[in-house]
Amino acid sequence: MKEQISVFDMFKIGIGPSSSHTLGPWRAAQRFTQYLVQSGLLEQTTAIHILLYGSLAKTGIGHGTDVAVLLGLSGDDPETFAVDRVATKVADIRQKGRLVLGGFHEIPFSYTDDLLFLYAESLPYHPNAVTFQALLANGTAVSETYYSIGGGFVVKEGEHDHKQEVDLPFPIQNAKELLLWCIRTGLKISELVLENEQAWRPEGETKAGILRIFTTIRDCIYRGCHTTGILPGGLLVDRRAYKLNKRLIAGRSYSDYESWVAAIRAGGGSFQYTLDWVSCFALAVNEENASFGRVVTAPTNGAAGVIPAVLQYFIVFHDGLNEDQIIRFIATASEIGSIFKKGATISAAMGGCQAEIGVSSAMAAGALTERLGGSQRQVLMAAEIAMEHHLGLTCDPIGGLVQIPCIERNTMGAIKAITAAQLALQSNPDKAKVSLDAVVKTMWETAQDMNVKYKETADGGLAVNIPLSLPEC
Repeated sequence: MKEQISVFDMFKIGIGPSSSHTLGPWRAAQRFTQYLVQSGLLEQTTAIHILLYGSLAKTGIGHGTDVAVLLGLSGDDPETFAVDRVATKVADIRQKGRLVLGGFHEIPFSYTDDLLFLYAESLPYHPNAVTFQALLANGTAVSETYYSIGGGFVVKEGEHDHKQEVDLPFPIQNAKELLLWCIRTGLKISELVLENEQAWRPEGETKAGILRIFTTIRDCIYRGCHTTGILPGGLLVDRRAYKLNKRLIAGRSYSDYESWVAAIRAGGGSFQYTLDWVSCFALAVNEENASFGRVVTAPTNGAAGVIPAVLQYFIVFHDGLNEDQIIRFIATASEIGSIFKKGATISAAMGGCQAEIGVSSAMAAGALTERLGGSQRQVLMAAEIAMEHHLGLTCDPIGGLVQIPCIERNTMGAIKAITAAQLALQSNPDKAKVSLDAVVKTMWETAQDMNVKYKETADGGLAVNIPLSLPEC
């Protein structure tokens, strides 16, 4: 059975700053709490110990892993929990030394003694590992270990996949198989995706769900472009999207998202103007992400700004503010992302930033190419071009925060995606020397060869060469 990945696996609504270090551990904590409930052990629990390993330990504070596991154990959900309550609730848990497990069973909790960062220890399956131990009233204990494998995907130790398998009309493991189905059916990639999604749910539910994803993306961009201040974490990074938006909008009036789009369009379409707006869109999303805002994994939080920036570029500068166009853009992007997930990784802790910015850029390039009229082969070519020029990109966050160089890397990924789409649209894919499958294979081999210090550990690269007191350049 081929691995089955839905649109809603690649695009998940959550809270920043990291899908692997925040959303994944949050979901793992929820799953452990559910295990205690289903086993009848929740009310017998007298204490909880949390053990963070590998990358979750080394960059857990900067990525909000401690925050995520406490909120997950408290019964809160990252899709719905109010983002303005994150800091206050965690502060309350720490101050009172009490944790309301599952939202109704209160136990004592010491942040210092019960939440352990095991910096020197790593588990073999994946660098992002967390173990939850519940001490019971009868003197025994139960524990489970979970791995956050990137993009909010979580696997329990000893379990390959807890997702229910379905009969997909078009099972796809790689780009070659995707293209074969396109040739046999004549369907566009987005059409194949929507057909496959019907194996999980009715078409109407899928489209409504994708539009909910878009609404979250739209609100994130708009909010990020209209919020000032300094990003949390101690690096004192100034939010730039607000100032850039204000300068570019040049006094034109607007009152909501739709009128904002119209005001942007009224500024023209010069290369510099367009380029500045793409950067602004990407900055806005990742500044929200860094501030524990509501974002969408695309396919990760660290790379959450690339696809939204390219989608917003399509909406504004190619008149793409149309529900069907948006649904198909996201559907195509998800299929490209799933190919990388199946054949390589979308986890920076496994593959460096090529697995996050690189994959998101490839997803955006393919989606934009289809929406601009490209053939299925041109879509795959665009995705290949985008990833080819991210190969070897390291993950080296300064201070373990998803800020430097992560935020600016999203602007670069978005621009590369647009360039890759334009190159593919002006090229004959039959003459391409590198296939998408070849670049996926190469990316995975590069990931395996990459030194661990460049895999989201903050032990190499910019993370060790830039003094933490320096402002972002």
